[in-house]
Amino acid sequence: MKTWDEYALGWRDLHGGYDPRAAPLIVRGWLRLAYLVGREVARLGATPTAVTVVGLVLSLAVPVVAGWWPAGPLLAAALVLLSAVADTVDGAVAVIAGRASRLGYVYDSLADRVSEASWLVALWVLGAPGWLLLVGGGLSWLHEYLRARAAAGGLDSVAVVTVAERPTRIIVIVAGLLAAGIAAVAVAGPVATAATPAPAAPLAPLAPVALAAPVALAAPAAPLATVAAVAAVATIVTVAAAAWAALAAVGFAQLLLAVRRALTPRS
Repeated sequence: MKTWDEYALGWRDLHGGYDPRAAPLIVRGWLRLAYLVGREVARLGATPTAVTVVGLVLSLAVPVVAGWWPAGPLLAAALVLLSAVADTVDGAVAVIAGRASRLGYVYDSLADRVSEASWLVALWVLGAPGWLLLVGGGLSWLHEYLRARAAAGGLDSVAVVTVAERPTRIIVIVAGLLAAGIAAVAVAGPVATAATPAPAAPLAPLAPVALAAPVALAAPAAPLATVAAVAAVATIVTVAAAAWAALAAVGFAQLLLAVRRALTPRS
């Protein structure tokens, strides 16, 4: 079983020469965690492809559970985190077990793009504008496409670590879903509880009309709570979508300039 230093060297070779041991503390800690988890998963005999599939399935479930009211966004945030762990661990298993391959790299990249599309669909389900999500998703995919084409054109490094790398997207999505879930529970929960009528006294026989009055008076409160919660959630996920799009635009510009500098012939 590979040591951390051996794993770091293997990871570096698969990621354009970027040494994780020289990464910022948060990134280095995340990759160290992936190494520790991947080492145990490799000992169980799991393949990198199996881990990739698990992460993809978790991501595909995100837009499904996001609409479960009111705690759906919180569950969706948890699924995004789990899928992100799986996405990191599959590469760790590949390096530790010596099963890294070019085909596996293609599968992993494809799963990443499908996963990100699922996360953006979850924001749409919760009320974010579709056009904004298309802009953000399109810029992110251009970011990855540019790096892939630059590598095919002879770039032998990542060129630059931009503000729009995949970890940033994960942070934006998780933060947005968590905030939306907290808002949904905080706004809808207490108001809906307050709107629940107290148990009524036993009704006299043959008085069905009397039952309609308290129900009719209490009923409008629950829809008002729902409307307020839905509006709050829609605002939060729209902010998250805007943050994704803005970071994606800046990151794409950073990468484009770096690739241009790296591939421009020097006289």
